Amino acid sequence: MKEETQTQSGLKLNKKTILTITGILVVILLFAGVLTQIVPRGEYQTNADGGIVADSYQPLGEEGKLPFWRVFAAPIQVFTSSDALTGAAILLFIILIGGTFLILEKSQVMAFIMASIVSKFAKKKYFLLCVMTLVCMMLGSVVGILEESITLVPLAAAIALALGWDSLTGLGLSLGAVAIGYAAATFNPFNVGLVQSMADLQLFSGLGYRLVVFAAFYAALTGFLFFHAKRVEKHPEKSISYEGDKALRTRFGTGVDDTLASRKDLARATRTFVLCVSGVLVCAALSFIAQMLPFLPSALRDVVGYLPMVGMAVLFTTGGLLAGGQAGLRGKQLGATFWHGVKTVAPIAPLIIIVMSITYLLREAKIIDTMLHAAYEAAKSLNPFMALLAIFALTVVLEFFIGSGSAKAFLIMPILLPLADMLFVSRQSLTVAFALGDGICNILYPTSGIIIIAIGLIDVSYTKFLRFAWKLFVLLFGLTVLLLWIAQKMNY
Repeated sequence: MKEETQTQSGLKLNKKTILTITGILVVILLFAGVLTQIVPRGEYQTNADGGIVADSYQPLGEEGKLPFWRVFAAPIQVFTSSDALTGAAILLFIILIGGTFLILEKSQVMAFIMASIVSKFAKKKYFLLCVMTLVCMMLGSVVGILEESITLVPLAAAIALALGWDSLTGLGLSLGAVAIGYAAATFNPFNVGLVQSMADLQLFSGLGYRLVVFAAFYAALTGFLFFHAKRVEKHPEKSISYEGDKALRTRFGTGVDDTLASRKDLARATRTFVLCVSGVLVCAALSFIAQMLPFLPSALRDVVGYLPMVGMAVLFTTGGLLAGGQAGLRGKQLGATFWHGVKTVAPIAPLIIIVMSITYLLREAKIIDTMLHAAYEAAKSLNPFMALLAIFALTVVLEFFIGSGSAKAFLIMPILLPLADMLFVSRQSLTVAFALGDGICNILYPTSGIIIIAIGLIDVSYTKFLRFAWKLFVLLFGLTVLLLWIAQKMNY
């Protein structure tokens, strides 16, 4: 009976949600397979740093074309590629999240954190919404944290439910805010820093206008979440996630347990957990600094780029285990709780493998460069503003296939920089267009492992997420067009 209770807790994933997302990803994988058969193969030459040599595109012909059966082998073959380490790290990260959250829940540390926040901000909850949104946006905008913020989603959802909102509000003010802050980058080393260094611009120059972009995106997101939360608070049954939130409310609770505040063991355990997780900021700072050191080899910078994720995985898990022990979970009970938590998130693993397989398949087929070359040729005849929009659109399209911002920068900047000069597009404007295109869709596409994990953790289907967020994305895309028009007009 005890084991049954444990398995019903934690980050339990809805089977229907997992099956729906799996179906969507399989369709996309098959579509990618069709593209490998109809898009001509071709490639650009690359330099020693892995960047493309402009005007070096060469068609490869039919010889070496991938057979269609490779579509079905891709989920296995991807682990023989250079993506294997990244995939293994993401899967390990997911496993540790699942195990740790069940420990936090069973030990009541999560309830203590939630109760402390709710009791303090019960009468200032919209102030809390604005502050949490700002802080999370800054994490993405300043230090480039993204995947690591997945750990915030369940806690933010629990807080949102306790304050009378829904889990989608929690998703928006945590991962949503981080991802949108990543797009409205100010000091983000993985898009602004990298592109400016490739464009021979002074590092982080042009900050003033990027702050305007950040402020505009913050106002858009905060306004969207404010009105959504107000509507849900007034009519909870109108929430898209209303049915699924019933189970989350049962699990997390909807009120403040006054008896928790007097438990010194929970207070001590919470301090331990928060202290450990705070170490992630140190990891992010070290990664930020490493990205800015030009004498470091690119391979070493790539390795250090994983430091925040590794730090989050290690410190989050360590903090959870220590906090669980201080709150009363011991020995076998602690281990068993962790294992049950791992099993609750295990169904996400195949989804991440399919996402990785899509990118792997297109890269192996050597058709990404062909699509890039076609876009480059089409952009040559555009006026400066339309060229800037085309650069943004190209980055948005590539985001569907290549999630990494640095990988996209190395792929397209060597050919876009001379094109921008030829079309009288300033390199600062190019930097903003790339950052926006790289970041806005980080949580829009189903090929993003980040959003797949996040909505799975709060038991929301991908279609429900789109119904919740589509107006926000329309607003952000509209803002982007306006901001890029202003940038071009002022010759930013």
